[in-house]
Amino acid sequence: HSNIYIGIDIGTSGIRAIAIDDQETVLNEFRRDLPLPTHHGAASEQSPSLWWQVFHQLLIELLQSIDRRAVRAIAIDGTSGTVLLSDEHGQPLTSALMYNDARASEQLARIQLIAPTESPVNAVTAGLPKILWLAEQTQHLPVRHIMHQADWLGFQLTRHAGVSDSNNCLKSGYDPIAHAWPHWLQTLGIPPSWLPTVLAPGQPVCPIDPEVARALNLPANVVLVSGTTDSTAAIIATGARQIGDAITSLGSTLVCKVISDQPVFATEYGVYSQPFGEHWLVGGASNSGGAVLRQFFTDMQMQQMSAQLMPEQPTGLDYYPLPAVGERFPVNDPALKPRLRPRPENDVVFFQGLLEAIAQIEYNGYRKLHALGAPYPTSVRTVGGGAKNTAWTQIRSRLLHTKLLDVAHTEAAYGSALLAKQGFRISQETM
Repeated sequence: HSNIYIGIDIGTSGIRAIAIDDQETVLNEFRRDLPLPTHHGAASEQSPSLWWQVFHQLLIELLQSIDRRAVRAIAIDGTSGTVLLSDEHGQPLTSALMYNDARASEQLARIQLIAPTESPVNAVTAGLPKILWLAEQTQHLPVRHIMHQADWLGFQLTRHAGVSDSNNCLKSGYDPIAHAWPHWLQTLGIPPSWLPTVLAPGQPVCPIDPEVARALNLPANVVLVSGTTDSTAAIIATGARQIGDAITSLGSTLVCKVISDQPVFATEYGVYSQPFGEHWLVGGASNSGGAVLRQFFTDMQMQQMSAQLMPEQPTGLDYYPLPAVGERFPVNDPALKPRLRPRPENDVVFFQGLLEAIAQIEYNGYRKLHALGAPYPTSVRTVGGGAKNTAWTQIRSRLLHTKLLDVAHTEAAYGSALLAKQGFRISQETM
């Protein structure tokens, strides 16, 4: 009789729930859309109660499809940098400022005078500038907890506030090397009492609340396990574990990440590191990627042309595809112009030239990470839309000189389910 572990991913447009068994086989999965955040100018916000409504419906739907008496643990991942402030009972005192909310530029300027340059708080969409912005709006309210998206949903299940994970806390100022909240946060006026206790992802937090368990018809001893951010959960899902395992995301931008035994920080290249189990995930993002391809071709056209590519015959076209002027990684040049000429008559040749150029940027990206102190990839797993293009995979394989592995799972919710399983195992060992 197998145990069941549930992973829940709160992404940018919806929530997905996946149940797996002891063999890590998917038993079932469901997805529901989230209403879009409300936007006005640089602001992007949402009511946390909306997340809970959708989350709750989804959980009920999933539980009806499995043996709920076998559920042992639940882990949740959420969007990175999405924050809210709550009172001591976990009730939100503010809307949640979403991952892409960019209104806290004045707060960012204050942070930049104090925070170390390599800290990921130095971005207008990071958690910390938003926390300062919210703190200013709630001066006369009884604020008690800073909560990230995954924290607040975990609280709905446990009724236990004040716990988070090291990946979600990274952009709120947590120092993953010292395993502590830095003292400079107090200089910004953030009371230490607001800060959550930080666990590594995949650690048991506590059992879910008895009333919640009864309402969901779950066993009383189901454990909530600390989660992570949605992007890290997707990497856990791929099975990347060892030093030298790399993950390339071929989405609208190109992101290169490799597992390293030591952290690497190079702000000038936008390279930063985050804890990943016992190791570190070191990554950088180019502005090149799928968004450039879409400036020229529809998804349908690209699909049709992919069948006609000649990966073993390089075009020799020396492109640097960018959606606009400026690149940060693997070249740091804010004035770098897109290089997309000469354009051949034949669209298929042009398309192949673009794919070769992005593959070259990927190769240069991993060489740059290696030069900064990370290992060169022993293998590369690919996620994102471009992963399905076999001709592109051949082009990349020739350039990268390393093995490209197929990925069975890329869903963040699957990564969270693996964390739930890990946390349950730890809870059994410590009992």
